Amino acid sequence: MPTWLVIIIVIAAILVVGAAAWFVITEQRRRRLRQTFGPEYDRAVKEHENPREAERDLSSRVKRHSDLDIRPLSSTTKDRYAQEWALIQEQFVDRPSGAVVEADRVLVSLMAERGYPTDGYDQQLADLSVRHSNALRHYRAGHDTLTGHRESEMSTEDMREAMKHYRVVFEDLLTDGEEGTESNGKQGPGNRRNGTADHGTRGRDHESPRRTER
Repeated sequence: MPTWLVIIIVIAAILVVGAAAWFVITEQRRRRLRQTFGPEYDRAVKEHENPREAERDLSSRVKRHSDLDIRPLSSTTKDRYAQEWALIQEQFVDRPSGAVVEADRVLVSLMAERGYPTDGYDQQLADLSVRHSNALRHYRAGHDTLTGHRESEMSTEDMREAMKHYRVVFEDLLTDGEEGTESNGKQGPGNRRNGTADHGTRGRDHESPRRTER
């Protein structure tokens, strides 16, 4: 066999092996991103209209998140936030829109307490997406209602729905998805309500929020 033919065969083999390795690595990365971001992966692909660009964006989120000092909450801090949330739910009875504003404020405060930067709503979404991807749709829904209310007054029912969405985010941040809420693309143990808890938003005979510490 001519030497030049052997060289061509070797080069072709190297290219085939390289292409196969690249495909395997790409698929592994894609699978990891899907597992990490859950529904947020599909949303990113749709927004970027290009899977590669979406994956670069999501990978950069993971890298940024790894540089953050994300902290668990102490039992005392959890209790303090649970009490603050209970007061907001009581406020909803007489001032629905004010309660939603306060709920949004408490969520931002809770993010900061956990170690998340809070400069800008879009950045909040990007940072939370790494460990709280399933809660993001609730955060978006609540935030959209609040923004819409500032432009044109929303109904009490709209405000109630916003509180239900915000509560899912609140519980997910409070427990880091450890109990009863959605996180990292998975449902927490015992969660069968799909984030539709509405304690305290139906009238004066409301229930106190369930305790987050066992």
